[in-house]
Amino acid sequence: MKNIVLIGFMGVGKGSVAREIVKQSDMIALDTDDIIESMENRKIKKIFAEEGEEYFRALERKVALWLQKEVRSTLISTGGGFFKVPNLSKIGTVVYLYAPFETIYGRILEHPNAEKKLRKRPLFQDIEKARKLYEERSPLYKKAADIVIDVSDKDIPQIAKEILKKVKKDD
Repeated sequence: MKNIVLIGFMGVGKGSVAREIVKQSDMIALDTDDIIESMENRKIKKIFAEEGEEYFRALERKVALWLQKEVRSTLISTGGGFFKVPNLSKIGTVVYLYAPFETIYGRILEHPNAEKKLRKRPLFQDIEKARKLYEERSPLYKKAADIVIDVSDKDIPQIAKEILKKVKKDD
């Protein structure tokens, strides 16, 4: 089975869906942000603060090349901007988890760890800036994806099941 690469806006649920797909299949999961944090031995937020976005994007490209060459039959959840790596389609089947901005923001606010989730996503400190980024990225996510899944009114197990079914069809 090919890799499944989850893309989508921050907070849409890529990590939760990845964990559920692992439960429902024989796949293992990797998270590109976790890989970068391990490589750098520091948090994404700190990398951005100390080195800037361009440095971080170069790390994403490095991880993308490694994934393409070395990783098979794996569920890969990505950071919000990872979809821009030039070799994205060569890594695996790209699945865009879509939800309207208000739905994503509402879910984060309703989460039991809302404060921590918001701190982890500094962009959500300025809601209008986050909304603008969402509007810029939304059509780009769609263009980069092989499969689009609207996650708005579905629970995590339902989303995972739908992804596995659609990816199997494409194989």
